Amino acid sequence: MEYDVVVVGGGLGGLIAGALLALEGKKVLLLERHYRPGGCATVFRRGDYTVEVGLHEMDGLHEEDFKRKLFLELKVFDHVEFIRVPEFYRFLNGRLDITMPEGYSTAIKAFVARFPEEEKGIRRFFARLRAIEKEARAVPKRGIMAFLALPLWPILYPNLTFNLSRSLGDYVDSLIQNEDLKLALLANLGYYHDDPYSTSMLYYAMAQMSYMKGGGHFIKGGSQRLSDYLASVITDNGGEVKLRHEATKIITRNGRAIGVEYVRVSGEGGKVHTAKCRAVAANASIPDVVNKLAPEAFGKDYSGRINSMKVASSFFCVYIGFSKTPKEMGNPAYSTFVMDGRVKSLKDLHGPELTDKGYVFVDYSQIDSGLAPEGKSVGVMVTVDYLSRWEGLSEDEYRTQKRGQMDDMLDRLEKLIPGARENMEYVEASTPVTMKRFTANPGGAAYGFAQVPEQAGWNRLPNKSPVENLYYCSAWGMPGGGFTGALYAGRDCARRISKKLGG
Repeated sequence: MEYDVVVVGGGLGGLIAGALLALEGKKVLLLERHYRPGGCATVFRRGDYTVEVGLHEMDGLHEEDFKRKLFLELKVFDHVEFIRVPEFYRFLNGRLDITMPEGYSTAIKAFVARFPEEEKGIRRFFARLRAIEKEARAVPKRGIMAFLALPLWPILYPNLTFNLSRSLGDYVDSLIQNEDLKLALLANLGYYHDDPYSTSMLYYAMAQMSYMKGGGHFIKGGSQRLSDYLASVITDNGGEVKLRHEATKIITRNGRAIGVEYVRVSGEGGKVHTAKCRAVAANASIPDVVNKLAPEAFGKDYSGRINSMKVASSFFCVYIGFSKTPKEMGNPAYSTFVMDGRVKSLKDLHGPELTDKGYVFVDYSQIDSGLAPEGKSVGVMVTVDYLSRWEGLSEDEYRTQKRGQMDDMLDRLEKLIPGARENMEYVEASTPVTMKRFTANPGGAAYGFAQVPEQAGWNRLPNKSPVENLYYCSAWGMPGGGFTGALYAGRDCARRISKKLGG
């Protein structure tokens, strides 16, 4: 069969790229090895409970947010309901209990009220985030290359210029003295990276300000609603979505991508199918594209660069079905970041024993989530983790370590919400091994390449590969990380392919 575009992988980036291209009349084939589309934007069922795999809250959806325009173009809002969460997050560590409200001014007010002696630093911190985000929004209007070619760009865009290589931790240390305040301001660091001293200030500012401006949103019924709808846009516009089909090779000839070989995951004895196409949109991880799907197509320099890039951390998750909602048990917040009291400063945050230091509990009973019957609820606990902690274990060792870590986290939740354990009807955990198995991401990485300064901003890999007609549409490309990063990459990929093929 011949197609205009073959999309390799059905995560959010691949679904967006496929939907946009199908909508404009391109003949699209999307291949997804799982039985449902979505990647991390999926749910699974356990008895009465619909368990959300990845979405805690989606940033933005304000008037200037590209996602709003994208969703309007695809008529997403007509089919998917977004629920605004009540606050940004709550933080506590035994010494401090404070809520970060949504909104720029309200957040400043809350922190100044609690730390009046740090008012100057607090105001400068938030002002710098806003200035970076404002300048970054202005750049695409001129184009990145035009921006960098401007002889006066350091003067015209000072906040971008002087934060291109700056770390978040260094910046916060320059403004704030109180260590608990620093920890509270950076409580949701795990949304972006695992170490404040190697987190890109530029990337953090743009993403964090999107939450400040537009708040957080959850998809009623779970993120699968969005994924299923995007898949239907592809099929309703003449495209094909083949689930349980896995791409095994991107076919290249004379430096050009010309097709994809794929197999049905089960049932055909490994029979290889071939789909010829004019362009390939790779929703697979970039390391897998370079090392497994098309290794002969990339030169040593490019392959070496890819294989030397730092990969993001992974997560350990505990999914819980409650017979009585945490809200009824006295839990007051949607997202609560709990940090171990032994963490005294930002410098204590990073390291191999990070799983002993903190977690976030997301309480879906605080909103009309649509994940459980009336009176019941779903919650999830998440902590940063690393595949290296799980590699080389025997099956018994793996199960023992997994059970021990899960029990430890549930004990911590009981301290946060007394009575939580006795109201749990369902409990299940996932590890970085689980992440790697289901996403195929190296290291079980949740966010693709790590958002360190040398890999963030304009140092990020573009969504056009060096192989002609081969494009990236995942969180591994530009701008990287999370639902928003994948959505942006999918849109950018579709635009590039449309321009190449003729829109």
